[in-house]
Amino acid sequence: MAYAHTNSKGTTYYLHGKIVTLKGGRQQQIYWFGKEAKAHALDSVPAGYQIVESPRTGLPLCKKG
Repeated sequence: MAYAHTNSKGTTYYLHGKIVTLKGGRQQQIYWFGKEAKAHALDSVPAGYQIVESPRTGLPLCKKG
């Protein structure tokens, strides 16, 4: 079951994440929210991260700390 977050506007978003390779060859973990749960959906918030909401757009963000 994918992690779901409902923002202050009532829209539900699902957390996704995957490891991408940057131009220099370094690998980095990225996280994003989408309106549908797809292939890279995560079951929970990663350790050391918290979910905050953009005050202007209402889009949830995965923030370290």
